Amino acid sequence: MQIDASLPAFPPTSEPIPACASLGARGIGLRCATPEDLPFLRQLYGELRADELRMTGWPASACEAFLGSQFALQHRHFVSYYADADFLMVESGGTLIGRYYLLRQNTYFTVVDIALLPSWRGRGIGGALLQWAQSLAHAGQACGIDLHVDVRNTAAHRLYARLGFVDVEQESPYIRMRWEANPQLNTA
Repeated sequence: MQIDASLPAFPPTSEPIPACASLGARGIGLRCATPEDLPFLRQLYGELRADELRMTGWPASACEAFLGSQFALQHRHFVSYYADADFLMVESGGTLIGRYYLLRQNTYFTVVDIALLPSWRGRGIGGALLQWAQSLAHAGQACGIDLHVDVRNTAAHRLYARLGFVDVEQESPYIRMRWEANPQLNTA
C-alpha cells in the first residue's frame, strides 16, 4: 500500500497527554501520532470502509485507488481544520489497534474521530476513551463534549447514548450528539 508522500505532518500536541488509568488497567496505551503511523492509519481507514466498498463491485485496484485518495483527503482535513487536536494512537502491547483524535477546548471538546480495528471493538476500549475525555472535560471545566456518528453506526450510537450523549440534530448522514458536563448549568 502506497502512502502519499505529500501528506501533511501531524501538528505538535500543545499540552501533555494525561494518563488514562482505565485504559492502562486494560493494557491499552495512548501516544501522539507520528508520520510513521500513516500506513497503519491508511489500513484502518480501509477497514472502516470495507463493507461499503464490497457493495460497489469495483476491482481491487479501483478500491485501493479510491481508499488512498479518500484517506489523503480526510487526513488533510483533520490536520488542518483540527490543528489543535490531540492526534492519538491507541496501542495494546506496542501494537497499533486504533486512533483517537480529540480536540480539547474550553467550551466543548470535540471527538474528531474514534476508530478501532474490528477485532478490538466490543471490548470496552471505546467507552474507556470517551469516559477519559469526559473526565478531562470535567477537570478542565469544559461544558461538555460534541461528536458526530454515522446514522448507520448503530453500535456506536448506542455506546454514546449509554455514556450520556444525546442527539442534538441530524446532519445527514450523521447525527450530532452532545454530552453535558453539568446539564443543570449548560444548554444544548
